[in-house]
Amino acid sequence: MPFLGQDWRSPGWRWVKTEDGWKRCETFSHALEDGNNQLNDISHTVIITGDDENEEVYNTEDCEFAAKKRKKDHFRNNTDSQCFYREKWIYVHKESTKERHGYCTLGEAFNRLDFSSAIQDIRRFNYVVKLLQLIAKSQLTSLSGAAQKNYFNILDKIVQKVMEDQYNPRLIKDLLQDLSSTLCILIRGVGKSVLVGNINIWICRLETILLWQQQLKNLQMNKLKVFNSYFQQVNNGLTLSDLPLHMLNNILYRFSDGWDIITLGQVTPTLYMLSEDRQLWKKLCQYHFAEKQFCRHLIPSEKGHIDWKLMYFALQKYYPIKEQYGDTLHFCRHCSILFWKDTGHPCTASDPNTCLMPVSPQHFIDLFKF
Repeated sequence: MPFLGQDWRSPGWRWVKTEDGWKRCETFSHALEDGNNQLNDISHTVIITGDDENEEVYNTEDCEFAAKKRKKDHFRNNTDSQCFYREKWIYVHKESTKERHGYCTLGEAFNRLDFSSAIQDIRRFNYVVKLLQLIAKSQLTSLSGAAQKNYFNILDKIVQKVMEDQYNPRLIKDLLQDLSSTLCILIRGVGKSVLVGNINIWICRLETILLWQQQLKNLQMNKLKVFNSYFQQVNNGLTLSDLPLHMLNNILYRFSDGWDIITLGQVTPTLYMLSEDRQLWKKLCQYHFAEKQFCRHLIPSEKGHIDWKLMYFALQKYYPIKEQYGDTLHFCRHCSILFWKDTGHPCTASDPNTCLMPVSPQHFIDLFKF
């Protein structure tokens, strides 16, 4: 039996039990309902104005077909709509059981977990960007048409946020670079791999990505002004440059990304001197990599000492660095539900906290590999 849904793999209509029996929940927007009411109020025949001799008469069945088509077009074109799913969690099932048929896909999870709102939270921003990057590298072709629209809609919001806030543009540049490389390969090899959607749509998306890359390239950041704005105090007008050396050094030691240290070191000569400290880069190497790993790739300097800065970037090519996120998705081992921790989920365990497990971006991808 056919159903009208956002995705051909979606569960279809949502039903609730009332005193009068089972009733269907309407998840469409009010604007769409008003449009359908106007369409249904039309009498048995609808006449489209045109030439007198070529008037086309539609019966009631055609009106119902037109109403259904408008509903489909609404879900296809309104990519900003997030009202289709009320719950911000998803049950992850990989095989059919007596209670559940089918399995959960990456596209379904991507649509259900409200990543569009997550990027507005600075704690989740880097997490979502990393997840989009992993999908761009290996899972883009596995997304359904609806999930693809949602993916590029979220990506558009991320780019606009970076343009406005100038927050972590380097991370977005890496994402767009990986995405454009993947699209170029897919477009060149069209026919050799499954590509959901028309080839012209993908070409337009690639052109949009190239435009975003150019906008980020032209983004001029006044680093001194940006950093000073964070540390400026209204009372005495102190700036970052006015802080004592031990406080500046403490700030640098709290960074977990080598590129952030280099960027901060470009603000003032004092910060540059502190950012070149060997002990700083040694601590960074010890944090991200095991001793056995960096012992295999020792890089001595001209003076015979180990160049820990070069070591850090060399080790990045061979081993993954530790990922740090302010907030991540969580997986309940008892319920097999994936969710954001602050929104919660209907857990039946006696002690839900013991069943929770944080989910890294790579773990999120692995949950939907069958």
